[in-house]
Amino acid sequence: MPSKPANGEQRGWIIPIGGAEDKETNPRILARFVETSGGSEADIVILPTASRLKESGLNYEALFKEMGAARVEVMDFDTRRDCQEENRLARLSEASGIFFTGGNQLRLSTILGGTDVARTIRLRNAQGVTVAGTSAGAGFLSEHMIAFGREGSSPHADSVRLAPGLGLTNRFIIDQHFRQRDRLGRLSAALAYNPFAIGIGLDEDTAAFISPDDTLEVEGSGAVTVVDAHDLQFSSMAHADEEDPVCMLGLGVHILIAGATFNLHTRRASAGRLATRKT
Repeated sequence: MPSKPANGEQRGWIIPIGGAEDKETNPRILARFVETSGGSEADIVILPTASRLKESGLNYEALFKEMGAARVEVMDFDTRRDCQEENRLARLSEASGIFFTGGNQLRLSTILGGTDVARTIRLRNAQGVTVAGTSAGAGFLSEHMIAFGREGSSPHADSVRLAPGLGLTNRFIIDQHFRQRDRLGRLSAALAYNPFAIGIGLDEDTAAFISPDDTLEVEGSGAVTVVDAHDLQFSSMAHADEEDPVCMLGLGVHILIAGATFNLHTRRASAGRLATRKT
């Protein structure tokens, strides 16, 4: 479960990124992550656990240092035993920003899930620390995580398999590489199982910057598809066989681009700063 902020305090930013973010020509997503983590005073810990590629964490380390962060360190966890080491937990407790790289989200859940590392990160976010993740790292941030599923625009009963995630929040469920991999069907299927959460589909090079007051603002070159099942009138999920398509009536969908917002409390979308642009 998400850790609760102490009285008078606000939780930190939560920043899921859809993967393949621009790292060279216009790295505005990563630069904004550094800024929300403290800017020139940022102390960032990178967790490349989702990836088996050693250079994954090192590449982000170099980028964040170039962007002016005061301190950046890669901290990998290969086994659940690593997650009990006091010196690693102490280092996480010093960070002002925590960043999960991409890879395989099941490596994150099976290695970090239920450990002191996961509890420490939830606590630090509740204390105001920014937590971000890209691709698989984005999918892991919420309480309910899409473990895997099949591509396609229509939901089927077997479109998606869910697993417990990190648990920073239970308000939304993330799907990444959204438009590029045609994942509307599996995100909709996830909501058909339980319409409480809000579905957030992140295109590549696109992020949802979720502020401490639960306002989501889009950053990046693509779009964020918000799927809201709050007013769902009917779902055939309970009666569907494994390969059957699922009927969903009353589903709400918003397509947001950079500058647009969505309030996770009121479930209202806004054009945000887009509305002030001159035509």
